[in-house]
Amino acid sequence: MKTVARRRPLVPVALAAALLTAFLLFAAPLPASAHDSILGSSPEADSTVDTLPAALTLTFSAKLIDGAGATEVVVTDASGASVTDGAATVDGAIVTQPLVAEAAAGGYHVIWKIVSSDGHPTSGEFDFTVANSTVAAPTPDPSATPEATPSAEATAAPAATPTPQPSAAAAEDGSSATTWIWLLAIAGVLAAAVAGVIAVALKGRARDAETAAADPSEPDSGTPSER
Repeated sequence: MKTVARRRPLVPVALAAALLTAFLLFAAPLPASAHDSILGSSPEADSTVDTLPAALTLTFSAKLIDGAGATEVVVTDASGASVTDGAATVDGAIVTQPLVAEAAAGGYHVIWKIVSSDGHPTSGEFDFTVANSTVAAPTPDPSATPEATPSAEATAAPAATPTPQPSAAAAEDGSSATTWIWLLAIAGVLAAAVAGVIAVALKGRARDAETAAADPSEPDSGTPSER
């Protein structure tokens, strides 16, 4: 008695294996695609530098995608004014943004935007502080009209002020005063002379009286009846 073995078709088995493989592939966890992240900057975030550097640099975790509008960096001072000098450049994973030569002391804000190596845009921002200003003092404008330089005549010594001459009235007053002085002087001399004459006369009469008193025999010629 012969036993006949029955062959099962292979198609259902192969189909089941393919379905199982596809299920395992889709069910298995896929590796997450991470965007490129920033590793550091110069100046560093929340740091204080002596003066504003010539350029700001940003370092990322992978080579960035470069192209028109792919990378943008904005740096502003405390007043909101931009201190960037030209466009940023990309060298692999490093972004360099030139800055102005003169900047005031104070706080600065950085905003950056890049395109990661996986093609996704990434952005961020941070602050840093500048301790000392590099703004130069203003220089005089050569186009301004200079002040007039005083000429030699203007700088010469001022002319002597003429001495005011006495007026006719003043001269007349001076002449009158001189006349009065002479008159008073003459009157004084005359008064002194009169006083001297009177004094001499009084002295002579006093002498005669003494003589008459000393010699009583001499007749007094002063009274006519006695003569």
